[in-house]
This record gives sequence, structure tokens and C-alpha cells, in this order.
Amino acid sequence: MFLVFLGAPGAGKGTQAAVVSRKFGLAHIASGDLFRQSVDKGTELGKSVKAYMDKGALVPDELTVQLILERLNEPDCKLGCVFDGFPRTIEQAKALDKMLAGRGWAIDKAVYIDVPEEELLKRLGGRWICRECQAPYHEVNSPPKTPGKCDKCGGELYQRSDDNEKTIKERLKVYFVQTTPVLDYYKAKGKLVPVDGKLGIEEVSEKIIGFLGTK
Repeated sequence: MFLVFLGAPGAGKGTQAAVVSRKFGLAHIASGDLFRQSVDKGTELGKSVKAYMDKGALVPDELTVQLILERLNEPDCKLGCVFDGFPRTIEQAKALDKMLAGRGWAIDKAVYIDVPEEELLKRLGGRWICRECQAPYHEVNSPPKTPGKCDKCGGELYQRSDDNEKTIKERLKVYFVQTTPVLDYYKAKGKLVPVDGKLGIEEVSEKIIGFLGTK
């Protein structure tokens, strides 16, 4: 099974993609993780990616597709994948279809987690991440027991450079302009599965798994 998870920054697609990948034994390919890993490695590709991330802009299709293609070549992808945060443009969607077709694969469903923009601003503004284990926290929805410290490993919590208010608004603007057409792309193919992202995390998971489990 090959799935695409779509949703604006803060919609919770990463959380749901992880749940589904574990449930069905699929590789979890998160474009955001691939971006940050490339930045951490300090490669030329990583430096190019960082320049766009710091501005809140989408990483160009050419760079994104290159990272995804490298990841698809790894053995764990043979049983299926959950694509998290990719594709974000029509060009990326078509490139993904081409990459998969070359291996005899195809996208089965595109799950869209729909959350209003005002809710996204609230969620993103209070987000913190552990430097050590990358566990996510939120000042209102899921605060740590000790301010600034991870409950799981005791690591320092920090806000990503692309989680400040100005950059958040720019990220959402870019998302809705460039990514919304991708919804129409998958809808036209009869593969789009819209889910109400305002529900609780477990409720959203149940709806997605329930739908996929019957398909």
C-alpha cells in the first residue's frame, strides 16, 4: 500500500502518518525529516535546503524529488510507503507517480487532514521540539511536565527557526497557494480521502485506519 498524507503545517499529518505506518507496516517517508537530515549533514544539498526553510518557503521540486528518490531506493520501501509532506505541488505529484510507476507501484490513497487556518496558527505558535529525541510538545495542548525539558529523555526543548509567527504565516500562505491544487489532482483520480483534522488525535487515527482497513 502506498499512501500520501496531505495537510498544512500543524495539521497533524506527521503524527497520523506515523500511526498508519506502524499499523500497516509501511515505511514512513517524511519530507521534513529528509530536509532536516540533509541540513544536519551539512552537504551542499543540505545548505540549499536550509536557505529555503529559514525563509518559510517551499524547497524547490528538483531538490525535494532528489531526496525522495534516494529514500525510495532503500529496502524498507518495497512493502509500501506513507509519504508525509510530499508531494506539495502538482509537479511533485506527477514526479512521484513517475517514480513509483518505474517500480511497478502506484499511490492507493491520498489522505487530506483538513484544519482551518486560524486553528493552524494556534497550534504552530506554541510548538516546541526536544533537541535530543525530537519529541513534540505544545504550550497549551501538550505541555512538558517541566518547562523547557523533555518528559521522555530530559533533553532541552526548542522552537524551530520556522515556527515564529511571521514565518508561520508565510508557510501557510505558501501552502494554500501551491499545495491546494494537489488536492484536486488526487480528487480527479478518485484517490482523495478528506478527514476532519479538528477532531482529537485518536479520533482522526480511528477514522483513517477504519477507512484504509476496508479498502
